[in-house]
Amino acid sequence: MPVSRRRFLLAAVLPMLTAGATGVLAVASGQQTAAEATQTRNPAAELPVSTTAGSVVQIVAHPDDDLFFMNPDLSRSLTAGTPVTTVYLTSGESDGRNQAHGAAAKDPDQPADRAHYAEARQNGIRSAYAQMATGDRAAPWQRTVIATAGGGRAELDVLVARPQVNLVWLQLREARNSFSDNPDSLRGLWNGRIPALEPQLANGTPVRQPYTYTKDQVIRAMAGLLGQYRPTTIRIQDPTPGRYAETGRYTDHQDHMYGARFAQAATARYAADVPVGERPRFTVQNYLGYHNSTLPHALDPQTAETKTGYLKTYAWHDRENYCGSPSGCGDRKVAGSPTGRNWAQSLRYARGDSASWLVEGVPGRLYAFSPLDGRMAVWSRGPGPGADWTGPALLPGTGIDPGATTARFPDGRVAVLATRTVLGERPQDYRREIVYAVQSAPGGPFGTWQSLGTPEADDEDGTSAISTPSAAVTADGRLAVYVRDAHRTLRAREQQPGGGFGEWLRLGGEDLQSDPVTVTDAAGRRHLYATTTKSVLAWTSADAAGALRGPFPTGLPATTVPLTAAPEGAGVRLYFRRPDSGVVRTALATAGGGGTGKPAVSSVSEAGGRAGYGAVGVAGRLLSGRADSGTVSTTGLGGPPAWTESRMLFAGAPAGVQEADGATTTAVLGLDAELHVVGSLPHPARTVWHRAVPDSAR
Repeated sequence: MPVSRRRFLLAAVLPMLTAGATGVLAVASGQQTAAEATQTRNPAAELPVSTTAGSVVQIVAHPDDDLFFMNPDLSRSLTAGTPVTTVYLTSGESDGRNQAHGAAAKDPDQPADRAHYAEARQNGIRSAYAQMATGDRAAPWQRTVIATAGGGRAELDVLVARPQVNLVWLQLREARNSFSDNPDSLRGLWNGRIPALEPQLANGTPVRQPYTYTKDQVIRAMAGLLGQYRPTTIRIQDPTPGRYAETGRYTDHQDHMYGARFAQAATARYAADVPVGERPRFTVQNYLGYHNSTLPHALDPQTAETKTGYLKTYAWHDRENYCGSPSGCGDRKVAGSPTGRNWAQSLRYARGDSASWLVEGVPGRLYAFSPLDGRMAVWSRGPGPGADWTGPALLPGTGIDPGATTARFPDGRVAVLATRTVLGERPQDYRREIVYAVQSAPGGPFGTWQSLGTPEADDEDGTSAISTPSAAVTADGRLAVYVRDAHRTLRAREQQPGGGFGEWLRLGGEDLQSDPVTVTDAAGRRHLYATTTKSVLAWTSADAAGALRGPFPTGLPATTVPLTAAPEGAGVRLYFRRPDSGVVRTALATAGGGGTGKPAVSSVSEAGGRAGYGAVGVAGRLLSGRADSGTVSTTGLGGPPAWTESRMLFAGAPAGVQEADGATTTAVLGLDAELHVVGSLPHPARTVWHRAVPDSAR
């Protein structure tokens, strides 16, 4: 077994062995609150500890999209024993030449054969999955044919040693070019330029009957597979990757983009056609694709090395003929550069990476939000000793994208914000828009979704590549909403005194990445921060009633992109991860003097402990985040340097809140699409992650 593989297995298993039967330690902040001392909010320490549960379906355009862009989430799920099914929409046949890139590596005598190359890629994927799941790349698979709800046939591969690991191949023709407009493609099918798309059958596939798929048949086929596998987590690529400003080209492969749009339509149909009770609730996670190449590396060296090792297996790097296939045992095009174009060193979520989806309304009452089944789910916990969580209650309205953010009004009312995808009847109807819902009264029900539209002219202009919104409430109680547009600048809409919203404002900036974060300091000043590929930009208000001014340079170093902010003293503390490491860094930003509004930023310090990736949740001085093993972990800022890992994989980002009485609550959405929480206690050894709403209460 390779050294990197052994290290990964130890990293995944050791936390499970050391946690013991009583659960997982969560590091306390070091300061005991009154609520902790009286234990009035003991979060049911006797409840079962949260562990990884649920099932995963991944939908990707090509063989290797999952290895480049969804790993290490994929390998963590397989190692945890989670049922995983990956659906490949196309055969990825490209030019039909299974050769490493580079003139010296090419064989001029090798003929182009798309059927054989497609089979070689299948062989490589099966080997990589077998290695991730069992440690043996040559572990056998059972290959059969299944009928799809779209009227065609698909190949189903089941890993014999781990039958909960399935691969489904629709084997549609790929675009055969990353960006050029080829009508015979998923893009052409989605946009109605062709009536149906033909297959490209792999050489060794058990599927013998050629077939074609219309747009509706592709959607029905995918929705049928979701109904068959009943996932609680669905992983898809980015349906709105945007364009390069210089060339106007997509920032991702066209098959990735349009394959993800087909997946969006399929999940919507599945949710509409199969009622809850006949299926579990599910969450969706989007993954960034080619754009990773322009951003700092998000993974630590050991995790990147392990991920690259699986890609080398897929690429048939050693050329040993262990599979016995005349087509070859892997994808030699990847062999020349198994890290791709800086893709293997990162994993990023295209949406759902905000850490502000948990909020306190009236004192003591908490609300957590996450899209489930394409609708916004709300969990709530009442104030008072021993209060229980209830939910999820789903707000009316479908099409809600992954990710949610919140804002709190002075009277304790809460607003939830998100983006919504409108699929429409025609291809040109596709768009993303910003929506929000507000409580009718403090502690009361939420009103209907209100649309703020989009700063984009239309989908084709920028491919609807807007961020999840961020929001703040002005001193006089008006909602101000901020979003990164497709041109990677900051835009804003503010509520007017009469209740309506003004036009979209341009607040400038350039090269903005991920979602902006907004927070109000103790003096009521608004702060907004957004990452770029090289640093962090700031917008601030001079006082509680002032407008945002900026952008101001912060002088902060490059981050791995996700950013979290929380008020602290007279300023705002920022949390982010160090590139090529994943270690959490922090800096304090305070309002600048001299009327400039430019914030003063302290020197960067590190929270210590193990590496990881993704956004950081903050609850007072208790931090939470994804460890390099993929599990949710906690540590105290300024306290013990080690992060304490759990036994639970999760989707999206963690979120935390420090309540008015000083107690802290941290929450994540597990791969089981359930809310899991942990609260502060005087005895950390008794603190466990557990389901917010136990089975008996749902």
